[in-house]
Amino acid sequence: MPEKRSQRRGRYAAGLVAAALLTATAACSTEEPDFDTVDVQLLAFNDFHGRVGADESMTMADSDGDEVPAGGAEYLATHLAQAREGQDNTVTAAAGDLVGASPFLSAAFNDEPSLKALDELGLDVSSVGNHEFDGGVDELKRLIDGGCPEEGCAEGQEEWAGTGFEYLGANVVDEETGDPVLDPTWVKDFGDGVKVGFIGMTLEGTDKIVSQEGIRGVEFKEEVETANKYAEELSGQGVDAITVLLHEGGFPVEEEGDYDCDSVAGSTGVSGPVIDIAENLDPAIDLMITGHTHQNYVCNIPDPDGNDRLVTSAESYGRVFTDIQAEYDTEAGDFVRTSVEGSNLVVTRDVEADAAQSDILAQYEPQADEIGSEVIGHISEDITRGETRAEEFPLGNFLADVQLDRTSGEDVGGAEIAVMNPGGVRDDLLAGDDGEVTYEAAFSVQPFGNYLVTMDLTGAQIKDVLRDQWVEREDGPLILQWSEGFTYTVDDSAEGADKLKADTVELDGEPIEDDRSYRVTTNSFLADGGDDFAAFADGTERLVGEVDIDAVLNWFAENTDAGDKADAPAADRITVE
Repeated sequence: MPEKRSQRRGRYAAGLVAAALLTATAACSTEEPDFDTVDVQLLAFNDFHGRVGADESMTMADSDGDEVPAGGAEYLATHLAQAREGQDNTVTAAAGDLVGASPFLSAAFNDEPSLKALDELGLDVSSVGNHEFDGGVDELKRLIDGGCPEEGCAEGQEEWAGTGFEYLGANVVDEETGDPVLDPTWVKDFGDGVKVGFIGMTLEGTDKIVSQEGIRGVEFKEEVETANKYAEELSGQGVDAITVLLHEGGFPVEEEGDYDCDSVAGSTGVSGPVIDIAENLDPAIDLMITGHTHQNYVCNIPDPDGNDRLVTSAESYGRVFTDIQAEYDTEAGDFVRTSVEGSNLVVTRDVEADAAQSDILAQYEPQADEIGSEVIGHISEDITRGETRAEEFPLGNFLADVQLDRTSGEDVGGAEIAVMNPGGVRDDLLAGDDGEVTYEAAFSVQPFGNYLVTMDLTGAQIKDVLRDQWVEREDGPLILQWSEGFTYTVDDSAEGADKLKADTVELDGEPIEDDRSYRVTTNSFLADGGDDFAAFADGTERLVGEVDIDAVLNWFAENTDAGDKADAPAADRITVE
C-alpha cells in the first residue's frame, strides 16, 4: 500500500466500535472532523435462499427477545425502503446464497422469482455464494445474463431477462486462463466524486460443497490474496472506500447469555473462518459484509494495522438486514473508519406489504400451487430428518432405500448398496391428508436435481468413505445415510476415523470384504467427492441414472397408493457404542 494512503489511514484509526446482537451500533468520536464529509448508507443481507414468500416457520427474536414472524420479500422490501428514507447516498448489497436450497415457489421456476424480487426491492450488488453454483457455472451465467434454461423455457413462461443487479465472484477463476469467470468488482458512483467499491467472493472451499460436474475447469481462489489484489486495483482507479462482500462467516460465541462481539480471541466473541480472513485483509478495505453461516453479528475485528474494522452478518432468509452508516471524506475519497456503524434489524411483518413484491407472488404462486399440489404417493406417517447432520435419521434411510430400489436392476446399475448425504435432505416428508405426499413436499426434501450414479467401490474404499465421515470439518461430522442391509458400529469413545469399527461393517449380515468390488449408488454430488468424501471420487465403472427427485416420484408411483402407504424406516443401521 502506498505510503500516502497508509498515512491517511492513520487519521481514521482511533476509536472503538461497541457491538451487540441485532441492535449493534458503532460509536464514533463526538469531535467535529476537520474535513468535509458526506453520509453514505449501506444496507445489507445474506443467505436469502429464495425465501420470496412469508413462510409461517420464519421467525426471529425481536429487541424484547420475543419470537415474531419475520421475513418475506414483501416485508423486506418495505423495511429497506423505510431505511432509505432521507438518505441521499444509499446502496444495497448482499453476501451470496441468494438462490439455491430454495422453497418450491422459487425453485420450481429455476429461482427466477427470487431474482426478480431482489431486483425489485433495490438490490444493487451481491457476491456469489456456494449455492449460486448448484446448477453449475453455465446456469449461473444464464441467470445473470438471461435466456431459457438448458432444457428450454417451460410452457407459458417467458424467456428470463437476467438480473438487474451485479453478481460478483472475484475468486472464481478459469483454471486455464486464471481470469475471473464473473465480474470481480463493482463501483457505486454517487456523483460529486463519492465512490464506493465492492469486491465480491465466495468461500474458497466452494468446490467441496457443490456438484463437481457444474464447475469443471473453475477454481475458487483463496479469499485474502484475492481481496487484497482487487483492493489495490480499486485504489489504483481512485476508489479508496472499499467493501468486501464475502460468502464466508463466523459464529457468535455465547457466554452466560451475553454476546461480546468485539472480543474475538477468548471464550466470547466470534469464532470461525471470518476471523483469520478479517485479520489479514489489506487495511485499505474498510468494511466486510459476510454470510454463509446464517448468523447474526455486527462486530469489530482488527485489521493488520491494529485498527478496528466492522464485520457484519444478517442471519438468513431475509429475516434480518444490516443498516450501516459511514462518513465519507470527500478530500481523501475514503470512508472515515471511526465513523462506520452498523445495526442488525429484524424484518418484522407489522409493516405494509410492498405492492410490487405482492404482484410477483401473485404471478408465480398460482402456477406453483398447481404444479406442487399434484399427489405423487402416500406415507403412513411423517418421515423426518435428524436434529443434526451428525446422526442417522429415518428420512435419510428412506431416500437411500429408494435409490437402491431404483438402481438395483442389472439394466439400471446393479446396485447392492445406496447412500445419501445428510446435507442433501432439506426438509421433513410430512404425511398430508390421508397420508398424501405432494410433488412440492417431495421436491422440498431434495431440491438440488442431482443425478443418481452407480459405481464400483471395493470394500476397503467403502470403509474409507465411512472414515471420511469424521474428517475435520467446520460444521463437525457428517453421518451418511445407508440403505437397508448395510450396517456398522461406531466406537464413540474413539477420535476421528478411529470411530469406525471396521470389522463390524456388513451387508445383509455378511462382513464387507476389503478386496471385493461392490456396486454402490449415490447422488452425483457425493459421487464427485462432495462434502470431503474423497473416497467416492475413486469409484469406477460409473453409470449415471435418474435425477434424484424423479427417482422418488417414480418409486412412489410404483409402490404406494391410498391403501398401501410407505412407512418410515427405523434408524437402526448404525450402532453407537
